[in-house]
Amino acid sequence: MYNDESVLENHHLAVAFKLQQQPGCNIFENLSSKQRHTLRKMTIDMVLATDMSKHMSLLADLKTMVETKKVTGSGVLLLDNYTDRIQVLQNMVHCSDLSNPTKPLELYSEWTRRIMEEFFQQGDREREQGLDISPMCDRHIATIEKSQVGFIDYIVHPLWETWADLVHPDAQSILDQLEENRDWYQSQIPLSPMAMLQHSREETNNNSDRGVRKSTDVKFQFDMTLEEEEDNLREGENSHGSL
Repeated sequence: MYNDESVLENHHLAVAFKLQQQPGCNIFENLSSKQRHTLRKMTIDMVLATDMSKHMSLLADLKTMVETKKVTGSGVLLLDNYTDRIQVLQNMVHCSDLSNPTKPLELYSEWTRRIMEEFFQQGDREREQGLDISPMCDRHIATIEKSQVGFIDYIVHPLWETWADLVHPDAQSILDQLEENRDWYQSQIPLSPMAMLQHSREETNNNSDRGVRKSTDVKFQFDMTLEEEEDNLREGENSHGSL
């Protein structure tokens, strides 16, 4: 289907345009033919840009646009041609598509739980059919917290950081929320058995070090006490001798 190119995105577009053919559903009916053609092309370009296989190229183009804005020093995006305009629109929709980690933590974590359960159910079906289980879909292996930290570090944050540079300072609060959410999920990552063992050893070593220091201090005090007693005895003997 669709020559295996952006199958989901092409399907969404095909269904959307088909719905417009139904009575009362053509939201573009009052546009001119040229306007309908332009809007159709823009819609197709924006939706196809949500295909994650295009993520890296979109991000690279966005970074180039940010650097160009910095070099010119004007701080204003002219967007005086279709290529520049559609590039901004594509990245805007792409950011929206990857916006869940930028939402308030309560909302973000709830949708994360739901999507991960959907992934796990897919993995369950793949296991039942003897298929290779897709990444992050094995409920016996995948860790939600780790997956979210990795997702933010390698996909979401680089995109939103670049977008925030482009529209600075309008997206700074969104970027701040994203980083807070990332830190929270990082704090929730459970320790692996090896990490727990290492942590236990470190605690034991720390306790042993404190015990050694304590016993050393006691021994030192005891030795000092003995020396002080010997000195006192000598002083006593000298005193008796002088008498």
